[in-house]
Amino acid sequence: PLGMNKMVINHLEKLFVTNDAATILRELEVQHPAAKMLVMASHMQEQEVGDGTNFVLVFAGVLLELAEDLLRMGLSVSEASYIVIEGYEKACKKALEILPDLVCCSAKNLRDVEEVASLLHTSVMSKQYGNEQFLAKLIAQACVSILPDSGHFNVDNIRVCKIVGAGISASSVLHGMVFKKETEGDVTSVKDAKIAVYSCPFDGMITETKGTVLIKNAEELMNFSKGEENLMDLQVKAIADSGANVVVTGGKVADMALHYANKYNLMLVRLNSKWDLRRLCKTVGATALPRLTPPTLEEMGHCDNVYLSEVGDTQVVVFKHEKEDGAISTILIRGSTDNLMDDIERAVDDGVNTFKVLTRDKRLVPGGGATEIELAKQITSYGETCPGLDQYAIKKFAEAFEAIPRALAENSGVKANEVISKLYAVHQEGNKNVGFDIEAEAAAVKDMLEAGVLDTYLGKSWGIKLATNAAVTVLRVDQIIMAKPAGGPKPPSGKKDWDEDQNE
Repeated sequence: PLGMNKMVINHLEKLFVTNDAATILRELEVQHPAAKMLVMASHMQEQEVGDGTNFVLVFAGVLLELAEDLLRMGLSVSEASYIVIEGYEKACKKALEILPDLVCCSAKNLRDVEEVASLLHTSVMSKQYGNEQFLAKLIAQACVSILPDSGHFNVDNIRVCKIVGAGISASSVLHGMVFKKETEGDVTSVKDAKIAVYSCPFDGMITETKGTVLIKNAEELMNFSKGEENLMDLQVKAIADSGANVVVTGGKVADMALHYANKYNLMLVRLNSKWDLRRLCKTVGATALPRLTPPTLEEMGHCDNVYLSEVGDTQVVVFKHEKEDGAISTILIRGSTDNLMDDIERAVDDGVNTFKVLTRDKRLVPGGGATEIELAKQITSYGETCPGLDQYAIKKFAEAFEAIPRALAENSGVKANEVISKLYAVHQEGNKNVGFDIEAEAAAVKDMLEAGVLDTYLGKSWGIKLATNAAVTVLRVDQIIMAKPAGGPKPPSGKKDWDEDQNE
């Protein structure tokens, strides 16, 4: 909650300054197999929900730590790990049954920017404490503007363009796309643009076969280059006659072609990335043509405004839709350094993912450790009712949930035990939504629903599932080794040097 940014330098010597668990884990080279399992679980959470990677990591780590305590209590290892696995799986099942009862509210209208912004606060706040009001509103505007009627929201349709300079508060949302490019020709602005998109270079066609031309005098040389020029002229004129006034190409632009594009008043934009070409086609509704043929009306895209603009000291080409229901919107991030903007981009990414999760399931649970303490309380009482040894594992599973409010408290420099005992006391009275109050000076608790600190239901349920799975898989390794036939491999017949080979 309070900064806690880490500096990570990866194997390519690139520096990351961030507190985003997913990024840190992606850049660390983890060697230990058990640790790799936990990293894989948090990657799965990143793919599935896009947020909550830290929760998976902390929770799975504590589950393993507590499993070690159980194994030290004196049971034989093979028996103990079996009991622990059994208990953890039961407790996980129970936790997922309890979770729906802890839902404190649901998103009512995902097309209302104010409401969506308030729901995105929590996930943005964990990355960019202090800028959450402004950023959540930006992300909400971008997401709501491109939410299709079907409700199937695609995270990829929110683009981020980072331009150094100014401060975070100068960031803005544009409906359409922004590219850090300059235009190739003289035309820098087109209203009501008809766009032809080519995935090939904007250049004369090169023949498949090699040919040799014998030129005898100067006149023939003049005519030869003139023929090439006329061909190019006809090609560009045909494109202009089809009604297109903006040409986007995915390859290089030849000087001669550029000359004719200027002659017929075509705006020329060159994009290096085929992904950008594809996204642009989606935004403007065009088809990428593989050869320089004049586009038909169906193949041409349309955009209200295409222009070259200057943001800070960077030239950008903007494809802008005046209406808000475009297929793609871009968040233009400003900031003083690249590192800062990368971190803001990660916060935006989390916010957009949270919105996607809400389109799949609108339910929300209280944050700030409230959900975890309530689960810990209820699973402990469930453990009391279970006969057999696995009740110890169930109680340890409940205890593992305390790690989340504990981490929050320690990060804020408050005594963790005091916070947890206060939380238990309040929850015992039936206040399910009370969590740890980060803003307070001392160990204090408050109602998370009123404070607006909310987590998505799906994020929590996937997190619990994946963390338990990872911990149980690590514990199972013992059983798998035990289950192998004893005595190792048998020597093949007729091989005398078997012992020597084994030693080597």
